[in-house]
Amino acid sequence: MRIARFLLSVIMITSLCLLYVYQQTEIFTLAYAAQKRVSVFQELLDTNTLLRYNIGKCSSLVRIGNKISQSSDFQMPDTYQLVQLHYSGEGVKVAGRLPKKESLAARFFGIKRQAEAQTITP
Repeated sequence: MRIARFLLSVIMITSLCLLYVYQQTEIFTLAYAAQKRVSVFQELLDTNTLLRYNIGKCSSLVRIGNKISQSSDFQMPDTYQLVQLHYSGEGVKVAGRLPKKESLAARFFGIKRQAEAQTITP
């Protein structure tokens, strides 16, 4: 009877130890899988950042200006004119020059209401 109890307790302890070892191996397997996912995610994030940088660099105003100035058919207009477009069912109509509305303070201090870009001629 004592041998039967001893064998039963050895089998129970052995099965619990095997269950513990299996649990630990599963924990390590899942940890490695999670680490691999994190590294893949980090690589995709780095690629995304690089692509965003390249898009920003390729679509910057300096690069676009360089591309436009390299083409020989591009010309800057000598005079600038603001026009107002009216959209109707018949199409787009140009109303001509926008009227300048200046306040008394703007006339007195010479403050312009709109920023105007000037070309740089080297």
